This record gives sequence, structure tokens and C-alpha cells, in this order.
Amino acid sequence: MRNGSYPPQIPYAALAYSRVHAYKGMAFSYFNGTITTLEKRYKIPTKTSGLISVGNDISTTLTCAFLGYYAGRGHRPRYIALGLFILAIFCLLMASPHFIYGAGEDALKLTHEYVNTSYFNATQEDPTLCQSRLPDCVQAASQWAPIILLFVAQFISGIGCSLFYTLGLSYMDDNSTKSKSPAMLSWSAFLRMLGPAFGYSLASVCLRFYIDPQLKPLISNEDSRWLGAWWLGWIILTIIMLISAFFLYLFPKELPSARARRLKANEADAVVHSLTELSLSDMLQSVKRLAKNKVYVYNNIASILYFFGYTPYWIFTPKYIETQYQQSASTATMATGTVALAFSAAGVLLSGYVISKYKPSARAMAAWNGIVDIFTVMGILCYVLIGCADSDKTTSMSPSTPDSCTASCHCEYVHYAPICGPDNVTYISACHAGCNSKLKDELGRLTYTGCKCIGAIDIANVTELQYARQGPCPVDCYKQFLIFLGVMCFLKFVGASGRTANLLLALRCVSSEDKSFALGLGNVIVSIVSFIPSPILFGWILDSYCVVWGKTCGSKGNCWLYDTKSLRYTINLLAAAFIFAGSFWNIGVWYHAKDLQIFDEEIKPKKDSQLELNELSSERKQN
Repeated sequence: MRNGSYPPQIPYAALAYSRVHAYKGMAFSYFNGTITTLEKRYKIPTKTSGLISVGNDISTTLTCAFLGYYAGRGHRPRYIALGLFILAIFCLLMASPHFIYGAGEDALKLTHEYVNTSYFNATQEDPTLCQSRLPDCVQAASQWAPIILLFVAQFISGIGCSLFYTLGLSYMDDNSTKSKSPAMLSWSAFLRMLGPAFGYSLASVCLRFYIDPQLKPLISNEDSRWLGAWWLGWIILTIIMLISAFFLYLFPKELPSARARRLKANEADAVVHSLTELSLSDMLQSVKRLAKNKVYVYNNIASILYFFGYTPYWIFTPKYIETQYQQSASTATMATGTVALAFSAAGVLLSGYVISKYKPSARAMAAWNGIVDIFTVMGILCYVLIGCADSDKTTSMSPSTPDSCTASCHCEYVHYAPICGPDNVTYISACHAGCNSKLKDELGRLTYTGCKCIGAIDIANVTELQYARQGPCPVDCYKQFLIFLGVMCFLKFVGASGRTANLLLALRCVSSEDKSFALGLGNVIVSIVSFIPSPILFGWILDSYCVVWGKTCGSKGNCWLYDTKSLRYTINLLAAAFIFAGSFWNIGVWYHAKDLQIFDEEIKPKKDSQLELNELSSERKQN
């Protein structure tokens, strides 16, 4: 294909980087797609799952800058292969809690093979019914062990990501010409997006199977108590990571074409690179140079605020869809990972085409990043308005208070087992509806009777209304879900359209010898200020609007129902505020990027290179 055509001939380095990046994205999107199932299985509050998810960012913070500086001078493909091997260990550790602790008692009770008379037989005492005496509180097994194991797995993954991100991107850029960089970056980003798409799709498929595929469940996967085979995909991902690490290990330290270009470089550039030594003092000098680089600093601040506001959508979007629009975990995951990411891919490809064809200036790219922020804020504000009245009605119910009709039923430790009354209201359990008996029809469906809370609002028909059927009442939020999906696809498209421009600004605003270190340092800063606190903060917000906890003797467990209306307003308005603040820093990037060179045609005169050499030499002598 001729030079300047689109799509370009993607260099081997870009193909390798994109493919491996896709596998990494596949793993982390799979975790996001199964996070609600993990919360149910191990009774984890959302703030705890948010803490688990930042384990990789903590280790990235501790290792990224040093690995980017020191390993960047070594055999980068082999270091990247090591990172993939570490990610394989991460995937295996993520699956290990299932093999250690099994499917769990709550899941087993909802299968035909584990039906027992004490739980399902209508003639026996049912712990979900209104009891005249306080039931024994059985201390549940400690859930901290699987939580720690999941956190350790995430922590280990951050080391692999540090090696991969800081070295892979610089390896790809160094082994291609600058004229091909915009198109190459956009196409590689497109290929990388296939990873999250496959990751969410894999999660959707795995969650359709019951947590123990050999057993026959009594409920459908539309039931909120359904636990899918969350562990299955991690086994597949482990195998993929190991195979990828092997092939990447075979790559040379430098591709022949890149070596030829390097040998033709001018003498000044050669001397500049020769002045770089592997020492802590040189690294500190690199930090000083980057701190004085206003484009680098402002771009990082803008990214920090954007990521802080948008991180909850990356991690908790499937959970948001489940709670707000009452969709199954499989449906929520599939919508997030296929339809929405298709628009992200379109945005990346279109932006790559525009940048390759028209070669906009650095200022134009920075201006577009600011416009992307404004569009994102407007879209998130639309999320506030896209609510579902039926869902708000269902999830606004709180557990009974001491002076309510269930005060004598002792429902404190009754697990979430929803029932639907004739008034089309979903109750947390038969106990919370005040039901004292139940009947089973020929199809095995349960009908609860004597539900004193249901008839309390209609004294004339109290005896006729005091019954309920097993399962939650049907809620139709599909129309609102489609509207939300449309807005989300628009935001994915717009956000992805600025990805190539932002990456080019990050690569071109620093010198070649600082490139790997700048990426590593930027990743550290963003992790400390955004990726670590943001999931914890928004996880805490999610928990603060919980109205039904899966309470046990030892802890509150996981949340089953949320105050969806209040939650929708709080999360979206707070996220929009952070992103809006970040848009102002893009103005600073736009102002200071006027002299930034993006393409080969803009190479500075040789005397400017010599001036840069003299300044670097003088700086070194002073230190």
C-alpha cells in the first residue's frame, strides 16, 4: 500500500503491541463484567470491590516509573513478555477462589440437586417466613480470605501492566516513522478495542452458565440471585496470556527498519542519546525536565480529572445497568462490551483518518480534546434524566422498621428472596411481607399466604390481598435501557475520537530519551490521583445508597437493592463535575502546544538540535 494511504501497512511492532494490549484489555474488562457476581458470591460491598480493582494501580504506582526508565534501555520485547507471564499468573489467581471455596451454599440451595425439605418443603419450617422467635444467628465463614486473594491477584497484575504499557508503546513508536504514527496509533487502538469487546462478550457467555455448570438451577439467569460461572473465563485468559508471552519473547530488541533509521540519524541526536546513563541522578533530571514541560503537565492534569470522573463508568457500568434498568448481568455485560465498544472503534478509526489525511496542528488536537470533555459532560448529564420509574419504585423500599407490620417477624438475618404481591410491589422476602405460610403448586412454584403487610393498605380486601408469588415483580425498563445505551454509544464514539490526538500529544511533547520514563511517570501520577481513589470513592457512594444488605452475623455482606434515583443523581453529577474541571486544563495545553511538532515535516533545523544538545550537556556538567 502506498505511503499516505489509509489504512496504513501497520508495522509488526504495532501489530504485536495491539494484539497483546487486546489480551490485557480482555482480562480487565472480564473482571468488570463479572464484578457484581463476585460481590454476590463472596458478600462483598461495592467499596471493597472498588478497593480490589485498584490493586493493580497501586503496584503500577510503585513500579511504573522505575521500570519505564531502566527496562526501557534493555530488551523491551522480553520485558513485555515477562509482563504477560505475570498477567497469566494474575488470571490464574483470579480463578482460584472458586476452586478453593466452591460455588457457595447460597448458590447450591437454588439447584435441584441440593433441594432439601428444611428449605423448600412447604410442610417444613422455612427461615424466609415470618417467625415468632428470633432465629439463631449462624456465624458465616470468613470472607476476607478470598477478598485478600483477589486483591493480591490485582496487585500482581499491575507489575505486568507497568512493563507492558511503558515499554510497549515506546517500542511501537520507536519502530515506526513519525509520518505513519497517527494512522498506526488509531489502527492499533482499534485492534486493542477488540480485547475489551471480547472480554465483555466472554463474561456475558460465562455468566449464562450457572456457577456450577454440572448442577441444574431452580431460577433463571434473569433472577437477581443468579450466580454465573464467573471463574470460567479466567482459565481461558490464562492460556491466552501464556501463548502470547511466548511469541512476544521471540521479537528482536530492535526491528531492522528501525535500526536503519537510527543509524541515519544526525550526529547531534546520537550524542544526545549517548549522554543518557542509567543512574538515579539522571532520572531526577528527567523529572525536572518534565516538570518544566507545561504541555506535559497540563495534559496530565486534564487526564487526571477526566479519568477520575469517568473511571466509575469503566468499572461499574454493568452494575449500573443492572441496578438502574433491572437487566440481567449477562445482558448488561454484553451491551457494555459489544455495542458500546463498536462505537469506540469507529471513533478511533475516524480520528486516525482525519489526522493522517489533514495533519492538524498540535493546537487543533488539544482543542478537540477540550471539546470532547464538553460533549462528555453533556452526555453524563443526560444520564441523570434517563431513569426508570418502575425500578425506582421497586428499589426505594427499605427494610421494615421496629414499628412496622413485620416488627415481630425477626427478619434481620433473612437473606434476599424477593416475592411479588398482588399490588405489583416486590418485597425483600416473605418475612418482610409478614407471610406466615406457603403452598407449592404442581409446577413447583411457591405461593406465600398470610402476608399481613400486603393487605395492611386495603382493610376492605385484607384477606384477599394477603398472598404473594415467588420471585420479583416484572419491571419494564427496556425502553429506558435502550435510550441509555444510545447516549453511552455517543459518548464512547466522541471519547474515542480524541484518543489518538491525546496520545500523539503525550508522545511528542517530550524528547525521545524521556519518552518511556514520561509515560511511566504519567501513569504513576494518574494512578495515585485518579485510578486508585476514584473506584473507592464511587464504590463508597454506591454502598451509601444501599437499602437492602445481605446481612450476616459477621458483616453486612453485599448490597441487593439500591435507592436508584438518588444514586443516579449523585454519581452522574459528581462525575460530570470532575470532567468539566478537566476541560479548563486542556485550554492550557492548547495555548502552550503552539510550537509542538507532531509530524516529520515539522522537524526543527539542525542548529536547534545542536542547541538542545548544548543545553543538555551544560545541565549535565552542573550536576
